Amino acid sequence: MAYLKTVMLSNSEEDLIHKKSVECLKEVGVKIDSESVLDLLAEQGADIDINKQIAKIPEKTINAALEAAPKQITLYGRDPKNNLDLPVSGYPYTVTNGTAVFVRDKDTNEYRDSNSKDVADIAKLVDGLDGIDFQWPSLAAKDKPPHAQTLYELWITLENSSKHFQGDAIHGAHNANAQIDLAALIVGGREALKKRPIISMIVCPLAPLYFERGAIESQVEFARAGIPVVSYSMSIGGLSSPITIAGMMLNANAENLASLVITQAAAPGAPHIYGSDSTPMDMATGNINYDAPELGLVACGLSQMSRSYGLPSFNGGFGGFSVFGDYNDTLFEALSGCFASMCFTDITGGLGCIDDAKGICFKQMLVDAYTWECCREYMQSIEITEERLGLEAIKNVGPKGNFLLEPHTFKYLRNEPIVWDEDKYELLTKDRPAILEAASQQVNQILQEHEVTPVDDSILKQGYELIEAYEKKYLP
Repeated sequence: MAYLKTVMLSNSEEDLIHKKSVECLKEVGVKIDSESVLDLLAEQGADIDINKQIAKIPEKTINAALEAAPKQITLYGRDPKNNLDLPVSGYPYTVTNGTAVFVRDKDTNEYRDSNSKDVADIAKLVDGLDGIDFQWPSLAAKDKPPHAQTLYELWITLENSSKHFQGDAIHGAHNANAQIDLAALIVGGREALKKRPIISMIVCPLAPLYFERGAIESQVEFARAGIPVVSYSMSIGGLSSPITIAGMMLNANAENLASLVITQAAAPGAPHIYGSDSTPMDMATGNINYDAPELGLVACGLSQMSRSYGLPSFNGGFGGFSVFGDYNDTLFEALSGCFASMCFTDITGGLGCIDDAKGICFKQMLVDAYTWECCREYMQSIEITEERLGLEAIKNVGPKGNFLLEPHTFKYLRNEPIVWDEDKYELLTKDRPAILEAASQQVNQILQEHEVTPVDDSILKQGYELIEAYEKKYLP
């Protein structure tokens, strides 16, 4: 099969990034705010400075982790029809952006704090969109107690979507275990969950080279439970990593290798996904610069690095072709998104986000999903065979002939030409006001008509009782 792929690094450049990443971890090391995780790494041969909380990781430990990590992973859906096998052979899977704290109200357009009703609505919308494969909780349930929000976001999303759920690991081992217990209710226990993990978890190192206690101790618990962990480096050029594209790739690659070592130290053979959302700082404002061309370039290079290691990957973003911006913004966002998507990544994310990922818009989510359905056609697998090359047909037709009535044309007419969904394409080609009006109508139609595979009421009740018990035990 032939696929459209963007290649950035030569083999020698891949080797150099790996070599310098190994040197970085051996000589600089990583700071880890957890004695228990430092002890784990010491058992794997790392040189530990307990006072400085620095772990220097030797090459043999990195190699052992790369050898132990599974090369194929399935992200299971609550409904098996939504299972996702990694790595992909064609275009990547898409996921929403998470976890924004503001939402543009689907009816009034007010930009406001998000709440648990928004979490439920966006989960149901995504469940009904073919252009989005699984769910990162797009919005924070800010009407719930802060340290229990991750639990509400997981449980509300699982109730309102049958697609795979990818959450956030930030609050420590007790919170991680509560999330594991919630997911286990759906599938019939922890052992069943280990065999069919319907959730995965993003763990973000704090660039440069730092793992804070809550996140990294959560990662250990998820790894031991068989929950796929996504190491999601956010190396911000000029702020938390070198400003160069090469420097951002080095820092993110080193953080990914260190994170992989921790996962495999916790549970050899535990599923682990290499990830990055790295881009430069806007030197004029100090903000993260998601409009920078470097976003797609770094994602492309790091996707090659993950593929060279044989690891599934989540690199770069797609989406944000703003329904509120101008056409020039859309052009450059599209270029960056396409570079990030047409590389060797297995997952690309960011659909539905606005305001540098601080907010989510229902209309934007629908437009991004439809845009992706069109764009992914460029990445379809193309079968190159003698039959499809059609030399015999060319011989039959000869010079100056035409192929309209040629049997070869009739044979492939219905399944070879790329045909976009006419209704979705028509929506995307309207002017801005018309796009907003049509998107609003379709969002509300999906929310009213789409039927989500239900969760048994008794299980839902058990989940909310588990969350309430957690709140009483751990919250002031």
